[in-house]
Amino acid sequence: MTMKMRRGWFIAACLLPGLAMYLLFKVYPAVQVFQKSLYLWTGVADKPKFIGLQNFRDMFHDDAFLLSVRNTGLLMLVVPAVTLLIALVNASILTQSKLRERGFYRTVFFFPSILSFVVIAILWSFIYHPTMGFVNSGLEMLGLGDWALPWLGDQRTVLWALAVTLVWQAAGYYMVMYMAGIDSISPDLYEAASIDGATAFQKFFHITVPMLWEIIRVTIIFSINGVLTISFVLVAVMTAGGPDRHSEVVMTYLYGQAFTNSNFGYAMAIGVFIFVVSILLAFISNRLTQRGSH
Repeated sequence: MTMKMRRGWFIAACLLPGLAMYLLFKVYPAVQVFQKSLYLWTGVADKPKFIGLQNFRDMFHDDAFLLSVRNTGLLMLVVPAVTLLIALVNASILTQSKLRERGFYRTVFFFPSILSFVVIAILWSFIYHPTMGFVNSGLEMLGLGDWALPWLGDQRTVLWALAVTLVWQAAGYYMVMYMAGIDSISPDLYEAASIDGATAFQKFFHITVPMLWEIIRVTIIFSINGVLTISFVLVAVMTAGGPDRHSEVVMTYLYGQAFTNSNFGYAMAIGVFIFVVSILLAFISNRLTQRGSH
């Protein structure tokens, strides 16, 4: 056996355990989800009944599911855009300004990103509390008591209250990523722009954003997928999908179908839907941001 063949067998032996674990705990469960989505299955002891694509047809005639898709879609459109804009502006200010307290502000902005999602959900539930919460109390102090609302109990405001929480949690995380990117930009570019009379806004849009575009592309995809997963925890803790399902998202609806209604086949069909939509969104985001870079 030659040295090249020995090296190949050694590499294969090193990769085999990891590959086996990946197939066992990633690929096999995914295949099972696709398979079980074609069955009517209400429990472990119940024998699944093959019904083909009926679960998928039922999804698009289920008003509660369609409402959860609408809510999730709104969050995925609004939250990433606001989050990344705030993160980019903060990163630009904290890396290029002459603030003496930059380290303090960096820590303050990043702090929410290290908190547990459950802790964040509980914290903001108190902030939005209709009688003791900071929001309504602050409005009362400012003489704007007529604006006070049960933010998590009103169909008109509950989704946007959750959106604010999502932005607050994630903005610091992406800010740190942008700060690392800005630090890698040559200061000579900004110095030359200043000599030419460029304003801070011009330098931001003509130097910072183009030079960070590859990082921005990645963070767009991360942020969209993050909303899909993190919103599950926030909704489950803060609103449980209420009022009247106006804060329900697809992940909480899936969970409810599986573990409250014991409709596992239908829940897995929803899981397949989420998987396909996630892949499509990642592909579309990547293509659109690629066009933006040319």
